[in-house]
Amino acid sequence: MFRLDGKAAIVTGASGELGRAMADGLKDFGARVAVIGRSESLLRLADDGFIPIRGDLTDEDSDAVDQAIEQLGGLDILVTAHGMVVRSPAESFPRKEWTQTLEVNLTSVIRTIQAAVPVFLKQGHGKIINVASMLSFSGGLNACAYAASKGGVAQLTKALANEWAGRGINVNAIAPGYFATPMTQAIRDDPQRNQQILDRLPVGQWGQPQELAGAVVFLSSEASDYIHGIILPVDGGWLAR
Repeated sequence: MFRLDGKAAIVTGASGELGRAMADGLKDFGARVAVIGRSESLLRLADDGFIPIRGDLTDEDSDAVDQAIEQLGGLDILVTAHGMVVRSPAESFPRKEWTQTLEVNLTSVIRTIQAAVPVFLKQGHGKIINVASMLSFSGGLNACAYAASKGGVAQLTKALANEWAGRGINVNAIAPGYFATPMTQAIRDDPQRNQQILDRLPVGQWGQPQELAGAVVFLSSEASDYIHGIILPVDGGWLAR
């Protein structure tokens, strides 16, 4: 039930460590995977068996999703893993960075989904997996724009599931906990904040990107066909504590 042989998948944000780990998981279970991102380094992923498509998903005229579908010859799975974070106290949070964060983390997500969903609606099936966050559940510290955007991703996931579940499309989200990536480097470099996080984590350690692979494979596979609108935490027990 978990095999993805013959399935075509798009993963956005695969130049980041979490996106790459999810792309690896899909490919390891048999899917053909196109990866979309802005970084030139994305092109090197062709050497690992991926189809790289460079594109800016915040550009309303971007045809990156269309290019990926054409090169894949269809589409069964869409993972929206691109995102950004800016850290600043709320009282002085820069307006430009607020707008940019909402554009990247939320607006471009629905735009990407809208580019892909006609294929799913026509064929009567498809899997959409968004990437939410622990800040979809809590407010965090010094990241108000990120928290607002990821709260929006969680609600968007539920709203789309309500509309499309009856049309054969599964829309769910993964909420990564505290993972050791460049995005969290500043927190890990802060001895006090790092220790606070470790003290709360029942597992006692930061997550590693490859530990997201199982969740994305599950939500992309037939094993999750009756699952709609969930936000699946992969968090080492953070929310349980």
